[in-house]
Amino acid sequence: MSRSALALALTAGLVVVPAAPAAAQAAPVCAGRPAPTFGTATQNTAQNAKFTTYGNSNARLDDWTGADTTYSLRLSDGRIVYAYSDTFLGKVNADGSRPPVIEEGGTTPFLNNSFVVQGTNGSLRTVHGGTAANPTAPMPPSQAAHWYWAGDLTQHASEVQQLYREYYDPDPGNGDPWDLKWKRNVLARFSTGNLSGPMTVNAMPSATGVQWGSALLEDGGHTYIYGTEDYTDPDTKQNTKYLHIARVDGDDLRGDWSYRTAGGWSSEEADSARLMSGVSNEFSVTKRGAHYIMVNQDTEFAFGAEIDVLLSCSAGGPFTAEQAVYTTPETGSWPDVYTYNAHQHASLSSSGNLVISYNVNTLDNAEDDGVNDNYRYVSIYRARYIDLPVTG
Repeated sequence: MSRSALALALTAGLVVVPAAPAAAQAAPVCAGRPAPTFGTATQNTAQNAKFTTYGNSNARLDDWTGADTTYSLRLSDGRIVYAYSDTFLGKVNADGSRPPVIEEGGTTPFLNNSFVVQGTNGSLRTVHGGTAANPTAPMPPSQAAHWYWAGDLTQHASEVQQLYREYYDPDPGNGDPWDLKWKRNVLARFSTGNLSGPMTVNAMPSATGVQWGSALLEDGGHTYIYGTEDYTDPDTKQNTKYLHIARVDGDDLRGDWSYRTAGGWSSEEADSARLMSGVSNEFSVTKRGAHYIMVNQDTEFAFGAEIDVLLSCSAGGPFTAEQAVYTTPETGSWPDVYTYNAHQHASLSSSGNLVISYNVNTLDNAEDDGVNDNYRYVSIYRARYIDLPVTG
């Protein structure tokens, strides 16, 4: 199980709980226009097959075989950049397994972040730092026992700007893989022509504990930055994830941020308001006509299988009218498998179809037979893509 799976397990509990049906809410009418309606979601077989073929090809032994997070960005030149957090590279065996990671005595490289770039001809190429023989994360750790997990990304002129969350292990010698803490948010700036390492890394607002970069949206001359406050009550140990929203003028995230409050916007980070609970650490917000669509997996239900859409008349919320649009079949399909962090891909969607991905992982710790299921079955730890028809 990857560290990102451990982080989710820490904050979501260890029991699969079916999501309870949300109370019906009237969909908002925005600028006199009725809300969009959603059809029956189905698997995007072409996109899923593309990454299955690529991940299993063994054409190179320093390329992607599985990862989570799965953001995407269509660049101005037509290429699509897929951004990942914990990533397996290396060989896939004929039986669909992979060797253990190098740190455990195997041969599989394991990175805490990576990119896969889809060319204008549809071909896929993994981007990492280091060399083919010794690949490293393109966003390298700031020091030992620290690592970066990917947030959403955007293009500003000839650079890709991506928010990352820095985590660390406060006691690397204790042998406890559950021992990890969030430290801060940073912004990495990459050349669109070279994603193997950042040109600069800038510290970003972090004082209030909000993990910024859960989603990004350019709208109305601003870039909206969505964040998740991953709060655990010190007495009850109950975890709640709250939505926060900031914005910056233009598309350069280094500008001055304003923060959504209960009644408007403030230049003070401390004024950022808890706008709703139950958001994931990753989600998406996109605009369709006069409406804004949030895609989210409600974290008020631990390891729930339900993917929801919510609607708003503003990029700054509120997001209401929660509607379940898909139930992930992998959740509970065999012991320990769960799904998380669904979001829409504007880079892949069309006027009548929203392409949504969600991550799949396992809590298997190899105690029963000595083999982690992410080693035994490479197919688990790969995003699944679905098509959600939309009209209106």
